[in-house]
Amino acid sequence: MSLFRDDGIVLRTQKLGEADRIITLLTRGHGRVRAVARGVRRTKSKFGAGLEPFSHADVQFFARGSELVGRSLPLCTQTEIIAPYGNGIVIDYARYTAATAMLETAERFTENEGEPAVQQYLLLIGALRTLSRGEHEPNLILDAFLLRSLAVNGYAPSFTDCAKCGIHGPNRHFSVAAGGVVCGDCRVAGSVVPSSEAIALLSALLTGDWGHADACEARYVREGSGLVSAYLHWHLERGLRSLRYVEK
Repeated sequence: MSLFRDDGIVLRTQKLGEADRIITLLTRGHGRVRAVARGVRRTKSKFGAGLEPFSHADVQFFARGSELVGRSLPLCTQTEIIAPYGNGIVIDYARYTAATAMLETAERFTENEGEPAVQQYLLLIGALRTLSRGEHEPNLILDAFLLRSLAVNGYAPSFTDCAKCGIHGPNRHFSVAAGGVVCGDCRVAGSVVPSSEAIALLSALLTGDWGHADACEARYVREGSGLVSAYLHWHLERGLRSLRYVEK
């Protein structure tokens, strides 16, 4: 038998029986963890709001030896809220839908349970914190999170140099299959020619140039979001269900 603690973001919850839930968290040290929270749906539950989606919590788990290797689920025995990001998210539809897409993205990129994914974890915390405070437009925060998630998982798009031959940009064509912008000689079927403003916006979001991103016109934000969605869909091999609800 074993007790272990970790802090994590609650990605989603599923009903189990009459009063329990299965909680999926992205944790700092153990990657994605699924655990059972007994009695959490009762009004007098000791867990309170600590195990709701968007919450950043410190959780203690109890597992038998077989549960540590995935044969069954550990139990959540204690929880303490570190940051209730949901309080600043659920009050606004645009924030809520953007945050939901972030949680789904983080879960999709961490499909191997128990495998540490510290960079993805830190990206998610930073994005939810920024979103809950309303520091930037929700669409911009979401696109920045998606681009950086792709980058830390080995799918960083190129927005300046040709993704195939490396020739210095700017390059006009964009191909999701090729990995970003490509030159005229490397252009492949299905390439598009986005505006230079949209490409510059995506580059700014990837590198954290919020001054440029916040000043960008809405039409280029929409165009950039379309490119991010297509690029993400290609590399995940299927789209995110939650993206259809995000306001554009």
